[in-house]
Amino acid sequence: MHTTSAEEAVALIPDGASLMVGGFMGVGSPERVIDELVRQGRRELTVIANDTALPGVGIGKLVTARAVRKVIASHIGLNPETQRQMLAGELEVELVPQGTLIERIRAAGHGLGGVLTPTGVGTVVEEGKQRLEVQGRTYLLETALHADFALVQAFMSDYLGNLVYALTARNFNPVIAMAGKTVVAEVEQIVPVGMISPDHVVTPAVLVDYLVGRN
Repeated sequence: MHTTSAEEAVALIPDGASLMVGGFMGVGSPERVIDELVRQGRRELTVIANDTALPGVGIGKLVTARAVRKVIASHIGLNPETQRQMLAGELEVELVPQGTLIERIRAAGHGLGGVLTPTGVGTVVEEGKQRLEVQGRTYLLETALHADFALVQAFMSDYLGNLVYALTARNFNPVIAMAGKTVVAEVEQIVPVGMISPDHVVTPAVLVDYLVGRN
């Protein structure tokens, strides 16, 4: 694990990379890393997240900056810019039911090929997917979702990279930290090793590659 700046961490992310980004409507999103992605002018990104937040907030900054080629999310309803770009054919949007989305990410983190879910059977969600019958019930095979980078936001870390989350920031962050090939964690404070009780660690240091503290 390396402690670094947002500038140095983002320099590792190339154009065209796939990113999982934590947060729910911007709460729990790594704002400093997102700001740096915009500043460095990244393009053609694939963003996997619960939503695209709002204009000027979280992932919404990437959308407004036209840094994103494709979004895989559960909803985009509160970001009119995402909707505008999608309708104009400027942004590809893949909508995934929220429970299915997080399970696909979890499957990747646990080394599974995918999950079986009845959600979407008989709807447009089913298009292009394999149907399976299990004990008389129909399921869709939803494949695991991986990403080149997972960008997470945590309240606290020790110098090894063990992460603790605060309140609703403990949403997608712990799950995406297991599914990204490279994990960049933006934290509010870094404390000495031993200050965080093992019982309070949510994401262990072994999963974290780069730690971005406050400048």
